Amino acid sequence: MSSNTQPVNLLQSIPQVFESLTQVHVALDNHDLAPSLKHLIHLRASQINQCGFCVKMHTREAREANESNQRLDRLIVWRHVSDFSAAECAALVWTEALTVLDEKTDYARLRGDLRDHFNDAQIGALTAEIGMINLWNRLQMSRH
Repeated sequence: MSSNTQPVNLLQSIPQVFESLTQVHVALDNHDLAPSLKHLIHLRASQINQCGFCVKMHTREAREANESNQRLDRLIVWRHVSDFSAAECAALVWTEALTVLDEKTDYARLRGDLRDHFNDAQIGALTAEIGMINLWNRLQMSRH
């Protein structure tokens, strides 16, 4: 085993990948998901994945976008408070289902719940946002 256990500088070692990932976000920004919703799903996935860097970053970004401290403080227990809209709750359920994969999850039912609040393009964008934050979390976690 090598004695070099330093984290890999991913931005330096695979810059083309980071450029491509940035372009994904540019494309996703063209969809009409509310920025406040994106902040919530980014933060919730980062909480689940226990990525301290990402939790701090997404909390700061949400506050800068005028998200309330109360909602951010209670996001971790969102199921037990009334701070979040039905659409936000459906998106948070989807976020959790795509972050913590479980063979027992009824994705069809969850998609049906999403369609009560979002069109297919929005669901696609939401799904991609969740996939991307999970990827970013894992890239950052590799540096721990």
